[in-house]
Amino acid sequence: MIPNPQLKPGLAPPDQETSLVMQLQARDEKALSLLYDKYSAALYGVALKIVKREEIAEDVLQETFIKIWTSFPQYDSSKGRLFTWMLNICRNQAIDKIRSSSYRVGLKTQDIQETYTGGLKSSEQTQPDHIGIKEITEKLNPDQKKIIDMMYFEGFTQSEVAEELNIPLGTVKTRARNAIKILYKFLK
Repeated sequence: MIPNPQLKPGLAPPDQETSLVMQLQARDEKALSLLYDKYSAALYGVALKIVKREEIAEDVLQETFIKIWTSFPQYDSSKGRLFTWMLNICRNQAIDKIRSSSYRVGLKTQDIQETYTGGLKSSEQTQPDHIGIKEITEKLNPDQKKIIDMMYFEGFTQSEVAEELNIPLGTVKTRARNAIKILYKFLK
């Protein structure tokens, strides 16, 4: 499942999103295909940013859409936009992947040339920057932005962010929560 780079990723307008959600709730497989066409490139970019290898990002993307389809009855539009919900699923799938033992073994056994060039192959069209997420995070204060970047674009956990930045875990949680509240207002 490789995203179609010809499609322009982006957030669906609210009325289109509502229609898409209704179709997905009715278990319409055509809606899933539409969802994939609309959002796969952006989600692939997020996965690639975390896992750093294209073939693993493709696996994460496939697992993400399976999870979206099987978990869709739990989606609650009153708690947030569809894309935000899918982004969290993708991010969690990618983090689960890099924490898995098979991923760690794969890193140890991969070809040295692949290690050296792995990050250079990604297509610019699949980066989350193209859907405006990075632009929106620029509106955060620098402390909040750093935490959001580390958690959502680099795959760090809150504990890892606290350790990396040498700040208390409670501070990380507070800054992340406040940043998400601000981002939510921009995405509404």
